[in-house]
Order: sequence, then C-alpha cells, then structure tokens
Amino acid sequence: MIPNDIKITPELIQSHGLKPDEYDRILELIGREPTFTELGIFSAMWNEHCSYKSSKKWLKTLPTTGPRVLVGPGENAGVVDIGDGQAVVFKMESHNHPSYIEPYQGAATGVGGILRDVFTMGARPVAAMNALRFGEPDHPRTKHLVSGVVSGVGGYGNSFGVPTVGGEVEFHASYNGNCLVNAFAAGLADSDKIFLAKAEGVGLPVVYLGAKTGRDGVGGATMASAEFDDTIEEKRPTVQVGDPFTEKCLLEACLELMKTGAVIAIQDMGAAGLTCSAVEMGASGDLGIELDLDKVPCREENMSAYEMMLSESQERMLMVLRPEKEAEAEAIFKKWGLDFAIVGVTTDTLRFIVKHQGDIVADLPIKKLGDEAPEYDRPWVQWEQPPVLKAADIAEPDDYAKALTTLVGNANGSSRRWVYEQYDTLIQGNSAATPGGDAGVIRVDGTNKGLTFSVDVNPRYCVADPYEGGKQAVAEVWRNLTAVGSEPLAATDNLNFGNPEKPEIMGQFVGCIKGIGEACSTLEFPIVSGNVSLYNETHGEAILPTPAIGGVGLLPLVSVRASADFKAEGQAIVVIGGKGSHLGASQYLCDILGREEGAPPPVDLEAEKRRGTLVRQFIGSGRVTSVHDISSGGLGVALAEMCMKTGIGATIKVDGPAHAALFGEDQGRYVLAFDPERLDAILEDAIDAGVEAHHIGTTGGTELVVEGVLNVSVANLKAAHENWFPNYMAGA
Repeated sequence: MIPNDIKITPELIQSHGLKPDEYDRILELIGREPTFTELGIFSAMWNEHCSYKSSKKWLKTLPTTGPRVLVGPGENAGVVDIGDGQAVVFKMESHNHPSYIEPYQGAATGVGGILRDVFTMGARPVAAMNALRFGEPDHPRTKHLVSGVVSGVGGYGNSFGVPTVGGEVEFHASYNGNCLVNAFAAGLADSDKIFLAKAEGVGLPVVYLGAKTGRDGVGGATMASAEFDDTIEEKRPTVQVGDPFTEKCLLEACLELMKTGAVIAIQDMGAAGLTCSAVEMGASGDLGIELDLDKVPCREENMSAYEMMLSESQERMLMVLRPEKEAEAEAIFKKWGLDFAIVGVTTDTLRFIVKHQGDIVADLPIKKLGDEAPEYDRPWVQWEQPPVLKAADIAEPDDYAKALTTLVGNANGSSRRWVYEQYDTLIQGNSAATPGGDAGVIRVDGTNKGLTFSVDVNPRYCVADPYEGGKQAVAEVWRNLTAVGSEPLAATDNLNFGNPEKPEIMGQFVGCIKGIGEACSTLEFPIVSGNVSLYNETHGEAILPTPAIGGVGLLPLVSVRASADFKAEGQAIVVIGGKGSHLGASQYLCDILGREEGAPPPVDLEAEKRRGTLVRQFIGSGRVTSVHDISSGGLGVALAEMCMKTGIGATIKVDGPAHAALFGEDQGRYVLAFDPERLDAILEDAIDAGVEAHHIGTTGGTELVVEGVLNVSVANLKAAHENWFPNYMAGA
C-alpha cells in the first residue's frame, strides 16, 4: 500500500482537468486512491493534449500510408522516403496556449519542441516553418503578441541554426483571446537509420539526457487542454523556458551518440515531460519502467516528485541504452556539456514505478496509463449548408484599382517581409527559395535534389463549410508544392479548434477531418504526423476552425523549378483551370464589402490532380518558369503578386462580371507566364489533358492593366503591399 501524501479532494481532481467519471475510472484501474504524484501522472496522460481523447476516433479515419511512407503517425514525427537512401522527417505542432500567456517563451519553446521531435528520430533539422494567427490588428493585445511571438520564433530558430523557409501570418477577431502558434520542422536522415521510441529488452538502463529539470512548465499539458478565463495570468508558471544553445548541443550529442549503436529507444521530453516520455517508451515496448527521481539532475532545490514528473523544462531526452555502451555514451554528453544520468531501468512487470527519497510515490499499470485513457465519441451536429452567393447579387467596387490596392496592402494581404526578415532564412547554405513565394525550397545537401515546403489553411472557408474548408486546406498546400514544380509527397496537420464538448465545435472538427481525409486520399498525399489543439476559447468565444496543413514535396532537380514572378516582358499569360466566378467567403467579400458569408468555393479533387499534373509537366520540361497558384484574392491578387516581385507589369483581358473574374476564388487554378512562341503548343497540350486553359494577356510595362476595368502602377501596389506591416508595428 502506497501511503497517501496529500488528500485527494473533488476540487483537486477538478484542478487537474479530470472529470468525476474519469477519476472513478482511475479508482477502478488501480483499486485504491491515487497519491498526489499519481494523480498528476494521470492528469498528464489523460488530458486532451496527450491522449487525443476527443479526436482519436476521427484521426483514425485519415489516410496515413503510401509507397513512400516509412513511419506514420504515432511516433515523434513522420518519415518519408526521398530516394537514394535518404528520408525526410517532419511534423507540425501547436504552442497556442503558452504563447498567449507568455508570447516570447511560448513561441520559442514551440520551435524547440518541434525540432526535438525531428532530431530524436535521428534526423538533422534542415527547415522550419510556422503558421501564426492573431486577433484584430487594433485589439489592445495583438501588437504585443505579434512582437513577442515573432521574436520568440526567430530567437530560438536563429540561435539553433535552422532556416525558416515559409509560413503564414493572419489576423481575425476570433483570435483576440487565443493566438495560434503552429511550428513545423523537417530534417534529413538515412532511411535505414530511423530511431523510434519503442523500448526493447529487460533490465536495461533508462538514461536522462540534456538540460537539468526545473519547475518551469509544471502542468503545461493540462493547461493546454483547457479554456481560458480571468485566471489566465495565474497560468504563467506553466509556460516553459527555452535555451536554444543547449538544444543545439543536445542535437549534436544525440546524433553523435546514434552513430555508436548505443541507442535502443529515444524519446523527447515534451508535453508532460518525464511522465509522458517514460510511459510511452515502456508501453510501446510492452515493458515496465522503474524510475529513481533522486538521480534526476535538477536545477532547483527541494523539488517534489510531483514537480519532477510534470516539469516541462526544455532540452531534455529520455533513452534506453545498451549497457556496454554506457561509458562511451556518457563521454559524448559530458563533452557537449550536458547531463547524462541513469535514472531507471526497464522491467518485465508492465508497471510504472517511481521512487523518491526512499518512498514509492507511484506504482501504476503502464499500459493502462495510455491504452485506457478515455476515448470519447463526442456528439456533433451537422453544419448548416451556407447559401451559394451569385456574383450578380454582390456589389462591384466603386474603384477597382483601389480595391486591388486594398487587398494587397491590408492586414491579411500585405507582405510578411517584416516577419520573415527576423528569421534566418539562409543558414546552412541550402536555401533555394526563401519565404514570400508559393513554397520554400532547399537543396538536399550533397545532391541535386530539392525539398519544398508549404503550410496553409483558410479558416473562413472552414467555418462556412468545414468539409469543403478541410478539402481546400489540403488542396491549397498540394497546389503550392505543385506550383514550384515539385511532387507533393506527404503532409502533417495541426488541427486548431474550440471546445469539443460543444456539438457545433465538434461538428466543425468532424467536417474538416472528413474533407482533409478525402483530399489526402484523392491527391495521394497522406498525413504522416500531426497535432490536435482543442479548447482554443476564451470566455466561451471560440477561434475559427483552423486545421493548418503542412506539406513536403520533392524536386528531382532543384535547379528545374518555377517561381511566382514575371521574369521578362512580352511573355504570354495563361490561366489554367477556368475563370473566376465564386465570391462567397472570399477575401474580396470580407475586406472590401465587410461581409463574411456564403458558401466557399467547392474543390473538385479530380480536376486538381489533372491540372496539377499538367503544371508539373510544364515546369519539369523547362517550358514554363513563372507559375503562381490562385487563392485568396483571386486572379487580381495573384497577378499583382507576380508583378510586384520583379516590377514587370501586365496587360490582360477578362470576360464576365469583372469583380468575379478578378476576385473570385474558384479552386484549382494557376497563372503561367512563358515565351509566346510556346503558346499554341501549351494550349494544345492542355486540351489533350482535359484541362481548361485561357490566354488572358501579356507581360510588360510598369502597370497592371485590366482592359476596361483598372490601370494601376505596380510601384503603387508594391508600396501598399510592403508598408502595412512595418507601419503597423511602428504604431503608424
């Protein structure tokens, strides 16, 4: 019988995020009242952040396999074969709640955590992205959050030494009380040298690696599984504190150790720290784990067992080691100035036993901590199908030139240069295309291949019609990777939603998952890793459903690719995929007319495949070097962006209602520019492929001209585009 150290009360149970029926389940599983430490362990393992108890049922429906997939969901990151004995390892994860409470450290440790997820698999990180969402620009907290989050992302990633190659930043009132910070990282590894978290063998040492344990982040995973209210400032101690220089040492030490053959299993200490890493390693290998907390390196005095087990101090790993390699392993970590301590042993008991100061403070069934976590089939309601808005029923702008200038020069349409210039985009020397285009591109070191990266989602679409919004998020990322000429390989997701206990929120989640699943299946773009972030609400106000998708593509030759700019005067401009017609849930409707309504544009996935395949063929054969996909803001914004990058203007002609033709967001479309002598052959090839293609104009001059509609200086567009963000941050 384990003595009880603190009386377990209903209030204590509630403060740990456990429902009364969940606590009753704990009593049933262990046959007695838990200790305070055991209550903390269950709280950590059974919260939403770690157990996926509200989402697990639906996540199982996503396509996760494919001919290139080596490791799918369930490990620290997904692994995809890129040929020549190499693999790309990647994942995206949220740090939303911590970043709202303490923006710099919340964002910084989000970057640190996702980098550890990648290198714990044996991969050297080679690229990072982030997807950030903030409240209204004029909300009193927004500028503070933008400044802190961007500084945190840059401060950690730049110091660690990984290039940030892409991302997105958007503003909307629904994020006033909950900003979103989704961090992505990718690394390269030998495809036959991937390290997993599955412990194997009895009586083997369990080793603590990295930085010392402190009190920062205690209860962080539980905090991340709850709504915010007026007690938000009291949650500040649950935010972790990062040290990127220690993490860089940890990376080098881990990769050096992995080459020795010493590592049997390795796991990042992320959410729920020592608890989650030890339980996951043991349970996945059908082994027990016994820990002695007296051997855990601590940076603070008199830490309790509860604090040590739930601390989320950063830059730490847990490993199962081959005993004969102990001295060699320890020498490597000492060389890098890191702690190395044998803190436990694997057993055949299937028990998770934790000792502290001579007492057993926890003795729990290790498999049931994870396998018996609650799994809910939350009730959900079908979303109402929004009306399809006809272009004829939507007002045209009084001034088309002014409308286009607004769309490229406001909070959500302006350049993100102010943001990405604070990130190191060139470190490691392999960046081929930095932020600002359709996709980031890096050269695979030592080869002629390239990897491409994109992250995207349109929350306006997802709230209007979750199913179509989920499809579009996947299709948009797939399209971005295609637009540079790469073969889309696989995706990771970061599913950000409100309170799943509300049927309408759960309906949003279910709809988005169904749309994501269908798009991934049809486009052969499997989900290999990901994260779910729920309870993004403050005082009951939920964020827009934001299922961010991160994608990775492969370029056979990194030098043979396209970019989203006009490269010369006198080139033919062709639109692949049809004309603009759909203004429902569009950027035009929102930013020019102040309306957020109507059905989003539907996504024809089979048409996406045909069009994307054709575009990649054009790029791969060197016939087309200027390509940009058409997304938010429609054809008008796509053309403006292509003009602004080089200062080369264009003259085009559109048919039908001009506002629909220019600002309609019909899906699956691309703008191409190329030498005019290739025009007839390209149009003919499009017909043969069953793809609609229209020659709409020619590049040249210093203005963007739409005949009979608008004439605007490219320089004026660029000034509006470039100035919004720095002016906003400067208080202008």
